[in-house]
Amino acid sequence: MLEQQLLNALTLGSVYALFALGFTLVFGVLAVINLAHGAVFMVGSYAALTLVTRFNLPLWLAMLGAMAISGSVGLLVDVLIFKPLRQRNAPHLIPMIASIGVGIMLTTTAQGLFGAEAMRFPDETLPAGEYIVGDVHVRALEIAIVAIAFLLMAVLFTVLKRTQLGRALRAIAESPKAARLMGIHVEALFHITSFVAAALGGIAGVLIGLDFNAITPGMGQPILHKGIAVIILGGMGDIRGALIGGLFLGFAEVISKAYLSSQMGDAVAFGLLFLILLVRPSGLFGRKLERKA
Repeated sequence: MLEQQLLNALTLGSVYALFALGFTLVFGVLAVINLAHGAVFMVGSYAALTLVTRFNLPLWLAMLGAMAISGSVGLLVDVLIFKPLRQRNAPHLIPMIASIGVGIMLTTTAQGLFGAEAMRFPDETLPAGEYIVGDVHVRALEIAIVAIAFLLMAVLFTVLKRTQLGRALRAIAESPKAARLMGIHVEALFHITSFVAAALGGIAGVLIGLDFNAITPGMGQPILHKGIAVIILGGMGDIRGALIGGLFLGFAEVISKAYLSSQMGDAVAFGLLFLILLVRPSGLFGRKLERKA
């Protein structure tokens, strides 16, 4: 039924958009394609699961803890890896390659700690209840996932558009050198950006882990590919594009699986993406970027 599939697509697309927002935020401000973002997504899932099962925290508190833990991982990556490379004026390709190594390290560490088998949240921790609207069955969990994703996205948009912090980040995105001359503490904002982006990636991992109720060490790799596709589709570094691109990919994937083939979801979704990029190579909201020193 179409209405049911649209609900499923909205749930999945909102998580894709949330993940891609963190991804594109790092690129827009730090000018780095952080390929460890998928592993941070996985870290968030395991962090929430551990806080629930071993420390008996309620789910909402475990989600906040997962954001703090994944955000701290992102901050450490920036301080220990990206910052030294910035100070050496390393070519843009070097941080990207370094982030691949970080992602592999995090994935193998998780596999060593938790094993390769899928783990699940205890049933009693999941939001219970189901609502029937016409012929559509709406789970309380789906409502919670969509609400959390859009709330966090709304907060991020508000901060970027209406606060002094957001104006400073936009200034850095245009030119870090000019931002320094204006008295902006660029390095501190790089750290804040890394923390926030990783926290968004981590909570996206928790939401996917709750929705599918399956967490594995390799779960970050597939969504990393989709995150890259989303930010290219929406326009590199564009926050609006990450939102629209994430929703588009979620809808294309779910609808194609429902009405064409369960094995063809990714092929159809990425095929549509390629067609759009043939018409608009810079993405939906993209422009030719020439970042100044």
